[in-house]
Amino acid sequence: MDVIEEILNNTKTVAVIGMKDDDSDAFRIPEYLHKHGYKIYPVNSTRLGKSVFGENFHGGVLEIKEHIDTVEIFRRAEFIPEHVKEILQMKPLPKYVWFQLGIINDEAAEELKKAGIKVVQNACMLNEHKKLSLKKNHE
Repeated sequence: MDVIEEILNNTKTVAVIGMKDDDSDAFRIPEYLHKHGYKIYPVNSTRLGKSVFGENFHGGVLEIKEHIDTVEIFRRAEFIPEHVKEILQMKPLPKYVWFQLGIINDEAAEELKKAGIKVVQNACMLNEHKKLSLKKNHE
């Protein structure tokens, strides 16, 4: 099993850094995941006071009290290091961090991997979930 399949099969909770509540990919992709059984925890300090899928927006991942399996990031690569610092303070650490399609930061990925976190860069969780679903349907 590759790491993408492992993440999609073993994740129940997803903290989405940079999630939005509008008609953007940073809403539509978590919405798709929510509809497919994942518990979504929205993280965006500009949306405090709002909620999606019955969950209030959080200012950062450290505000989330539940165990998070995967942190998905919808922020440009230059913002990734500040998020990595916060992710590495989570107790317990998430098993996975996913940089959404178009986001690559090799240094940050290495730092996460050194802490035992598996990382996916430059991939869309929605697209990968659909591919995995098709694969399962053809087995």
